[in-house]
Amino acid sequence: MAGKAKVYFADFRAPSWRENLPQKLARLMMTAGFGDIDLEGKYAAIKMHFGEPGNLAYLRPNWAKVVADLVKAQGGRPYLTDCNTLYVGGRKNALDHIESAYVNGFSPFSTGCHILIGDGLKGTDEVLVPVVGGEYVKEAKIGRAVMDADVFISLTHFKGHEQAGMGGALKNIGMGCGSRAGKMEMHSSGTPYVKQKRCIGCGACVKICAHDAPSVTDGKASIDPDKCVGCGRCLGVCPKDAIFAANDEAPAILNKKIAEYTKAVVDGRPCFHVSLVLDISPNCDCHGENDVPIAPDVGMFASFDPVALDQACADAVNAQPVMAGSALSDGAWDCDCGDHFVALHPDTDWRVCLEHGEKLGLGTREYELIKI
Repeated sequence: MAGKAKVYFADFRAPSWRENLPQKLARLMMTAGFGDIDLEGKYAAIKMHFGEPGNLAYLRPNWAKVVADLVKAQGGRPYLTDCNTLYVGGRKNALDHIESAYVNGFSPFSTGCHILIGDGLKGTDEVLVPVVGGEYVKEAKIGRAVMDADVFISLTHFKGHEQAGMGGALKNIGMGCGSRAGKMEMHSSGTPYVKQKRCIGCGACVKICAHDAPSVTDGKASIDPDKCVGCGRCLGVCPKDAIFAANDEAPAILNKKIAEYTKAVVDGRPCFHVSLVLDISPNCDCHGENDVPIAPDVGMFASFDPVALDQACADAVNAQPVMAGSALSDGAWDCDCGDHFVALHPDTDWRVCLEHGEKLGLGTREYELIKI
């Protein structure tokens, strides 16, 4: 098995009162080597998605508590984290983000640790992190609270994704840990624009910009692309949510940028990764709704290698039958490719992200699956 990464797996069976599913996840993590991480007195960031209000497919807070309790048992200081969204919704700023997390059941009482929004109140608290070997990104813009951690742990809800094709560990880390400007860099090859019908000409964007890119004429703002540096601050201060990112980056380049942002996050510190393959929704938990799962629940996966983890999870899902009544069972998604994610989102290929991650040295797609 030389050269292969170890990925540990446990199913969702709990036929005996002797072990429930949270206890099984803890056993999986410890078997996978989590106990070997030096956590004594260390800050440990647990990166996860709290779910957009209205979405019910996100991971329950109970799973987060398992991870937080293991960190504390080894002397560490855990906190849950995610960065603010680029789009308009319930997690655009830290106050709304934390409130959304509370609504979805995440609190110090349910998880045993606090929530820190990675890029601060308005999505501007970031650190420029060099990307070793980066082809598209030389310095990633990562939320400061993510980079301040001594140990980084990803807790991922594995699912489909409308832009990346698949929402696995790399997507959770790379896109999720980017500040607002970082998310814009990944999604867009251009600059933000103003929807004129929404704009009230208040000038908030003009005041926040250090480069004089926005201006207000005849009561409406516009942004000069030649002056804009893509910091995303104008999106955060607009009171009418009139400013939008272009979202015009090609899917393959988006996936490569996600891998490069992941590289920036994990380099130089201990990391561990957990993916739960259940409620496999066709789209991201950023949606304010969730559709029927595309395949049956599979199980829990854990590894020190995020690339191998994503590959193992994808292989496991693709080995499952299509769920009746799901988007994949609709005629419009009929495909003989043997890949549920490609069939669901044919305009993007999730494998590009893993291939680029392997090229960057994030890990390997070759793995040994160890069942506990």
